[in-house]
Amino acid sequence: MKNLLSCLIILIVFNSYSQKKEYKDLDILIKVEGDSLATKSIDLNEVTIYPALEFSSFDDKLRYYTVRRKTLKVYPYAVLASKRLQELNRRLPLIKTRAKKKKYTKIVEKFIEKEFSEELKKLTRTEGQILIKLVHRETGQTVYKLIRKLRNGFKAFSYNSLAKLFKISIKIEYNPDNNDEDAIIEDVLKRAYADKTIKLSLKDQ
Repeated sequence: MKNLLSCLIILIVFNSYSQKKEYKDLDILIKVEGDSLATKSIDLNEVTIYPALEFSSFDDKLRYYTVRRKTLKVYPYAVLASKRLQELNRRLPLIKTRAKKKKYTKIVEKFIEKEFSEELKKLTRTEGQILIKLVHRETGQTVYKLIRKLRNGFKAFSYNSLAKLFKISIKIEYNPDNNDEDAIIEDVLKRAYADKTIKLSLKDQ
């Protein structure tokens, strides 16, 4: 009986080992639902994981989360401005005369103003300045240059002078490499994109 049990154990172990070796030598194919062909691997979306936030003081933490709240609040406006500018730049070359181009630009300006002017009026000074930086981030141009390009130099000068009364600069550029606040803004946006909490539309707020 002992010999019989020993023999069975040896057979079971050997059979298990053989199966493992057999499976190891085989190419296992995986078929994903919706695909017609099986593959050896599954393509997964890249996931970026950021380290947990650490602060040297309570003031640093307060500053970060203050900038974070304001950035996420105004970011959809910058995205919308970028989309409107892209559409404007796409259509302007199709318009023949300078007068018609000017007229079309004014129509777009009035449309944008009507679209979210009331909401923009509710922004604080710091939120407005962050928005101006984000417009530069999204379009690659300062608000001053955009106004000068789409309207004229006098309009750009007038808007800049008016902004200065509220201690806002429409000439300011977004520079996360050399500006502490911009570095915070960039970190906030990257983390928001990574964990999918970013809001890209005003309708999502």
